Amino acid sequence: MPRPIGNVRLKAARVAAGFNSQQDLADALSRAAKQIGIRGLSIGVRQVRRWESDSPPWPQPDCQRVLVHLLGQSVESLGFTPPWNPEGTQPDRTRRALVAGGVAAVGLAAVPGQAVATTQPATAGADFAAVTRSHRRLYWSVAPAKLHPAVLAHATLGCALLPETTSSTRRTVATALAESYLLAGRIDFFDRREPSSASDTLLLSLQAAGEADDPLLGSAILAHMAFIPGWAGDRDAALERMIAARTYARRAPASAEFLAWLDAVEAECETRCGDTRTALHLIGHAEDVLATGNEHPSPEWMDWFSPARLAAFKGNTQLVAGHLPQARETLLGVLDEMPATEDKQRSVVFGDLAAVEAASGNPGQACGYAGQALDQLALTWYATGMDRVREVRRALAPHQHERCVRDLDDRLYGWSTTVSALSR
Repeated sequence: MPRPIGNVRLKAARVAAGFNSQQDLADALSRAAKQIGIRGLSIGVRQVRRWESDSPPWPQPDCQRVLVHLLGQSVESLGFTPPWNPEGTQPDRTRRALVAGGVAAVGLAAVPGQAVATTQPATAGADFAAVTRSHRRLYWSVAPAKLHPAVLAHATLGCALLPETTSSTRRTVATALAESYLLAGRIDFFDRREPSSASDTLLLSLQAAGEADDPLLGSAILAHMAFIPGWAGDRDAALERMIAARTYARRAPASAEFLAWLDAVEAECETRCGDTRTALHLIGHAEDVLATGNEHPSPEWMDWFSPARLAAFKGNTQLVAGHLPQARETLLGVLDEMPATEDKQRSVVFGDLAAVEAASGNPGQACGYAGQALDQLALTWYATGMDRVREVRRALAPHQHERCVRDLDDRLYGWSTTVSALSR
């Protein structure tokens, strides 16, 4: 399969920043130039088109300033090669970042100062991808603090391998690299609650997906990127990324499960932004999509979604909407349907059931479910699950003198729980 056409790094950075067209980026660059005091600079869509071509010209100094200011990356990281550095190598600081396994500064370049002396055999792609698959499976049982460094180190190896591969082997490495960065970004956001790091890591994942020319993987990455502004209450930014995610999904055969998951992601963003009516409509549409189905299989890497997961999304939205009896019924059904391997999600469901009982004025039942969530978190840590428990404890403030709430506090603020939470 031929290499993807154009400057995929700039394209990925543009889409990740919420500019779905070249015209959008051109307009934003022109506005940004005025904001940072560069007078008379107007960047047109033809210029952006040249920058996203196979051979992007080195931007003029003022254009460089605006690009870096708006997109938050160095000019080299955006896919431009300095005219004094035609081989495309980068400064020593990038070499140090690669060696150290740093994420934000690594990009997809070869290790600087080293000529590519060999071409990796075809087996290199399969071998690299095999480790990526192993990390994907380990995510569900290995503590995030232990798995995260291993995933980043593996991604760093992929960055070094990529320039040494060609043709289908290069595409295999790039696809596995994108998946590795996606997993690291998921750990950053859901397990470690570090949205800024997650944003940087997911951008690298999107760039690698561009190298692989894998639109469905790109769609999944963009949908994960929508979670970040969505959870922060920035509805416009979340929906821009969801529009991009759906656009990418149309470019490849997408399974019913994948399309339903996109609805679920958008529904969660709408819920976090206060529009539960739209969220419930999206979840209803996702249920219909799953019920109808299609002939396309889900990708192997999509192991984070199922009908039970969709029901968990629904139960949380019903809770936020104040539909407490419906939320209770939905979430109890999720516990019955959830496979035994869903340890992380189980802590979230227990937390949501605790929130249902707290909102219903049942502090004893709320503390019981919160305790079950803590039992699960003691086995498999998940920051999102702990967030749910803390939200429940805040809701129980009017009952804080009751014995059950004090017992919950003893567990929530015990030595082992507190130290574990702070060390993750």
